[in-house]
Amino acid sequence: MSELQRVREAAEYVAGRTSLRPEVGLILGSGLGGLADEMDDAVAIPYPSIPHFPPSTVPGHKGRLVVGLLAGRPVYAMQGRFHFYEGYPMEQVVRPVRVMARLGVRTLIVTNASGGVNESFAAGDLMLITDHINMFGTNPLIGPNEDEFGVRFPDMTDAYDKELRALALDVAKEQGLTIRQGVYMGLSGPVFETPAEIRAFRVLGADAVGMSTVPEVIAARHMGLRVLGISCVSNMAAGILPEPLRHEDVIRVTARAGAAFGRLVRGIVAKL
Repeated sequence: MSELQRVREAAEYVAGRTSLRPEVGLILGSGLGGLADEMDDAVAIPYPSIPHFPPSTVPGHKGRLVVGLLAGRPVYAMQGRFHFYEGYPMEQVVRPVRVMARLGVRTLIVTNASGGVNESFAAGDLMLITDHINMFGTNPLIGPNEDEFGVRFPDMTDAYDKELRALALDVAKEQGLTIRQGVYMGLSGPVFETPAEIRAFRVLGADAVGMSTVPEVIAARHMGLRVLGISCVSNMAAGILPEPLRHEDVIRVTARAGAAFGRLVRGIVAKL
């Protein structure tokens, strides 16, 4: 079976579970999925019930696609994602993006928990992603190109939409929220980076590091979606502070930042 057929079957299943036809999609990262619990008129679909969707195995990821209203707008919200480090191939990692695009999504808001590389950042900061550096060692578009998904060589000059970033900054200002901007570096994980790697990544221009987002954004741009990326800086990266890094701390900090994150995303969705 081709990937196009898998995407079609998954999209048909989801479309049959709701009458809503959202044009906005959300991918909610570690500890940030609570926003989907606040949606109105929501239908929650566990990933394993969707054809060709695997389970999400990471703590802090509920593993559901929630369809409902956020700020009065119909939205698809992924409560958790599939990671390359879980052993899933790239085509599975980005399949939900392709399914949402197939269902009519035109704007994708991608979120994640990240480690702060920029030493002016602090745990709990929110960062708009201005660009990314792909350090996964692979790419979700490797292999035969499916013309229905997009062109063979998609342009990534403006992977993170400038107008959406400007809108997010306006909303943050209205809410009195200080928000950072910076470059996100995506790595395969699942280990946290070493202090030497963080020093090298800072030289390369990274402001934050994480284990997701980049493949999804590549697939989204391949399919012509506009993308807004938001990182929650859940910890300062290795070597900046003396304490060791733990996933439990990531969840704790993102949960603490959840209220500000939720207000920001609601405000953005309301103005799209």
